[in-house]
Amino acid sequence: MNEIVTPNEGDGIVRCDACPVLCRIRPGKLGACDRYGNADGKLVRTDPLVLLDRSAESGRGAVRFLEGGRDWDGEILPKAGAFVTGIGATTTYPDYKPAPFIVSSQVEGVDCVTVVTEGIFSYCGVKVKIDTDRYVGPEQAAVRVKGEQIGHVTTHEYGSQMLSLGGVHHLTGGSKSEGNVTCDALLRLCNKEAVEMSIDGGSTVVIQANQPPIVDGQREERMRVGCGSAVTGIFAKQWFGLADEVVVVDEHITGVFTEHQAGRMLDARPSGIKIRGRKSTPGRYFQVAKPGLGWGGTDLKDPLEIVERFDPKFAWPGMRLFMVSTTGEHHAWYVLDEDLKPRPADPPGAIAKLVDRIAENCEPALSTVLFMGGAGGSLRAGVTENPVRLTMSVKNRLTRVTCGGAPAYVWPGGGITVMVDVARMPDNSTGYVPTPALVFPIEFTMRLEDYRLMGGHMDHVVKLEQVLAEEHRKAVAPHAENPWPLPAPDGGQA
Repeated sequence: MNEIVTPNEGDGIVRCDACPVLCRIRPGKLGACDRYGNADGKLVRTDPLVLLDRSAESGRGAVRFLEGGRDWDGEILPKAGAFVTGIGATTTYPDYKPAPFIVSSQVEGVDCVTVVTEGIFSYCGVKVKIDTDRYVGPEQAAVRVKGEQIGHVTTHEYGSQMLSLGGVHHLTGGSKSEGNVTCDALLRLCNKEAVEMSIDGGSTVVIQANQPPIVDGQREERMRVGCGSAVTGIFAKQWFGLADEVVVVDEHITGVFTEHQAGRMLDARPSGIKIRGRKSTPGRYFQVAKPGLGWGGTDLKDPLEIVERFDPKFAWPGMRLFMVSTTGEHHAWYVLDEDLKPRPADPPGAIAKLVDRIAENCEPALSTVLFMGGAGGSLRAGVTENPVRLTMSVKNRLTRVTCGGAPAYVWPGGGITVMVDVARMPDNSTGYVPTPALVFPIEFTMRLEDYRLMGGHMDHVVKLEQVLAEEHRKAVAPHAENPWPLPAPDGGQA
């Protein structure tokens, strides 16, 4: 366990100053966050410091990534194969403290430094992308857990519903219960756990990073290949000659083959179909039905509800009508009778293969959880006595920002606002403090000379070998999709 120097308050009680709560911890007990404890009158960080072991990628490392990794066994990893993350590093509170680990290493003869810390993020939240056409709720609707609002629905993107969860107003601006529930939900989402939430005027959804979403108890399998118009264009040649008319039902843009430009280019015979809804351009219809859990993200159980009639000037008995959703999940085949009424019929085998082709082109539906937080002045003070220089270095791409070794996107504009895919971070990377706020790892890597020039805490720089030799460490393999965090001398990846 990482020992932290702190005053003893008598009777073996120690005061933890890792966050503003300032817990008084008795011997053998833990603080409110379960991250710090009192071991024989000494304050310790109970979780190990996590290092990425590059040699484990090919199985050569002595410390392997098995069942979440294991405690450090004392063996030194090759310098080029180890990266110290902020997971388990402890925080910089009070703000004047230098970062817990400022680690120097060499990459192909170039001296580099990585400043490692666990930031206390009150200004943070998660952005959730849900791959589904099913209706989850209206934009701006409240998202709730245990009855408390933790965020809201934002825009519906191409084949995905978007949620914005957390943020300082939900963490600290509401009731104590709202703050605690929000913090717990964010913590579980960032640690890749499943969280059930309800949406006002909409559905109940279960979200887990990199897992299929569950909407009103139904596990989503496919993300649509495109809107109704796009599906019409993509597969026009394949159903031309098999069906006389095709309607791709979609809550946003429903496609009608013979009216669509694709049908016209193929010289398809007009069918005389009249579709309910607002016509946009030829073969493209908006608002054919209300949003819901049925066909193409609508509330339709019977797709014929959107067919108003067939014009007898163009339609004919025996005309073949194929109706399909944007994922192929719903599909039906009809033949017009003597009164030009569509009657259900058995489709030809080629249509079944085409439905499979549509499904094949749909990617697996997943839930994506992106942590988003602002690295404030206090966190930056752990890097340099002049925090604005760190901001400038990040914006000038002299400093690389990672979270648990995973690449972070830094938003343009002022400050250091980062966003990272939690699925690409080691398991259980996120902690909390009961203020409430999340504790999230962050690393700043740069050339040692650049660190010196920005006014970094040079007196606290330690060599990588010194960190590796300490006890209570855990090594894990880097995520297969992540670039190695240490830069190459030419600015690329080492």
